[in-house]
Amino acid sequence: GGEDAINTTIINFNNEKIQITWATRELFPNENVSFFYTFGEGKNKVWKPCTTYLLDQDYNSGCLFKTEGPTLTISIRNSNGSDELFYKNLKADFYIKPSPPENVTFFWKEDTVTVSCNKPERNAWCLSLELQYKSKFDKEWQSRTSKCCSIGEQGFDPRKCYSFRVRLRRLVPQCNVVKYSSDWAAETFWMNGTLLDSCDDITPQSKTVIILSCSLAVLLMMLILLILLCKWQRVQMSVLPAIPDPKYPFADLFNDHNGNLQEWLDKNDHVVLQTKLEYEEPESITEAESQQEDGKNSDKQGPLEKIFTFSGAAENNDGKAAEIACLIPAPNTTAPFAGFHILMNDDMYVML
Repeated sequence: GGEDAINTTIINFNNEKIQITWATRELFPNENVSFFYTFGEGKNKVWKPCTTYLLDQDYNSGCLFKTEGPTLTISIRNSNGSDELFYKNLKADFYIKPSPPENVTFFWKEDTVTVSCNKPERNAWCLSLELQYKSKFDKEWQSRTSKCCSIGEQGFDPRKCYSFRVRLRRLVPQCNVVKYSSDWAAETFWMNGTLLDSCDDITPQSKTVIILSCSLAVLLMMLILLILLCKWQRVQMSVLPAIPDPKYPFADLFNDHNGNLQEWLDKNDHVVLQTKLEYEEPESITEAESQQEDGKNSDKQGPLEKIFTFSGAAENNDGKAAEIACLIPAPNTTAPFAGFHILMNDDMYVML
């Protein structure tokens, strides 16, 4: 037994409660020790037994009791308290662990943030305020320390979300023999001076904005392409009109005559002539009548069908030969028509 014979851990929680622990399994194997303490001085000390033990596998390994003064004496004894195994005198004020900062506030101005908290009622000069922060892109916390109870830092990017936490630290060796700090205050999340529930909330919003933007862009492109397609079809129809399929106006030519043009012309000669007469424009009719009058006045020739005379048909005096001669003129034949002479060849057809 004796002072400093064993290692103990002493924590004075904000000068309100004291916790003292020891390694009971290593120091007192198979023995359940008892603990006594006193805040008095001199010979008239009043020892108080521990009422709240901390246990390690059903063995007493520590004691928690109320702080009653700056000077403390502890005593560890055997199970019945008759034999003292360890004692120690200490200053309780040198083992203070402060409470977390209260009423933490953040003040933002552009890229600068100022953090402050309530000032403790006692020994505030023994405390320093520690600020830690990091963005989502930082792996490690960045730390700043200042006198209690305000601290300012600048250089924050308004486009980033930051996590903040603060705590109080006890100054060593001015006020403590052990570097005790308070627990961290509640972590908060800020972005450009706005308090958020979490920095993770930024990601879904960003994804939603990106998805909506892409969807609107796609719809806009589809609308533009549809408008351009309609305009292109109109331009194409005006510049390059569709060529009608001859299969439909001349259905009987292909269905009834298997594409035989001569046979179709022979059968439909009267139909074509009638259609031409019905739909002939007045200007064309007037021009034809004028040409007939000019022919009568000038040469007094016969009917219109005798204007063209081919040698092959005249010499044979055969109606069939004349018909063939009208359809297929002899090579290098000159045909007079309305005062003009037209050079014919065997690739030309003349219809009267």
